[in-house]
Amino acid sequence: MPTLNKPRAPSGITVRHFYETYRDKLKFEVMAGAAGLHRVIKEGSINRPSLALTGFFRYFAHRRVQVLGAAEMTYLKAIPAEQQRATFEELARRHVPCIVLARNYQPTRPMREVAEARRLPILRTQLITMNFINLATLCIDNEFAPVTSEHGTMMDIKGMGVLIRGDSGVGKSECALALIERGHSLVADDITRIKLLDERELMASGLELNRGHMECRGIGIINIAEMFGVRAVRKEKRIDMVVTLREFAPDVEEERTGLEQGEFEILGLKVPHIEFYVRPGRDIARLVEVAAMVQALKKMGHDPAKEFNDRLIAFMAGQGEAR
Repeated sequence: MPTLNKPRAPSGITVRHFYETYRDKLKFEVMAGAAGLHRVIKEGSINRPSLALTGFFRYFAHRRVQVLGAAEMTYLKAIPAEQQRATFEELARRHVPCIVLARNYQPTRPMREVAEARRLPILRTQLITMNFINLATLCIDNEFAPVTSEHGTMMDIKGMGVLIRGDSGVGKSECALALIERGHSLVADDITRIKLLDERELMASGLELNRGHMECRGIGIINIAEMFGVRAVRKEKRIDMVVTLREFAPDVEEERTGLEQGEFEILGLKVPHIEFYVRPGRDIARLVEVAAMVQALKKMGHDPAKEFNDRLIAFMAGQGEAR
């Protein structure tokens, strides 16, 4: 049962956004071309333009952030200033978004002059080249990751990220509130924003506007951090399983053994899925908590349902042999 929200991925981010968002993490500072911070990074990757600096521009990834490390800077300092100028003019003509100098390198005079004249941002970082590329790639991936949203409440239950979904009024917030009272943490209420990272994990977060707040029918908006402490709120969490709450009906058939694992698809990834039917006297919060712990055991290689089934089959086989 896939989510109905269509995924979207940004077509680009500005250099200004990249710089301001990750300035502390990537140890950035602007060295030249600040007037060009409005330029757009259109690909979620990093490029080292080593061949381009020698004049070979075939297959040049001009839509990416360009990083110059020790090898590139050593080469540039070994060639005449006019050749440097011509090289960077060509980079500017190809509309590269920005240039990052690793290892605290200073831009050469031709680089600085071209950057100011052509409004080409040159940033500098203290990080060594490979460390910067690794960190920057994670940051860029985060910005370009496909995003969708789901109507549901996201919880962190003993380290397991659980998305609780269901029709309006079925009791998602009440279930989440009971879980918070038991020491678990709220990630998002009502609308959960989901991002696909590296095509292998789903990261859920709440909206900035209502982070740490929850709507509880009959009470209104409550501040979870003020009532239960800051540990009751998390900024983001990986989705490990999805729980769907449904209204109980006499004719429903509920899973009794746990041998059949349901799946819920989000942004192309399938996540373990379980359904609970809400009826008076049933402690849904306790069931969700236990389901999260069972899923944690499965991730560790222990499947209680399968283990019991194997024991039962072995017992039945033994009884047959005894006869």
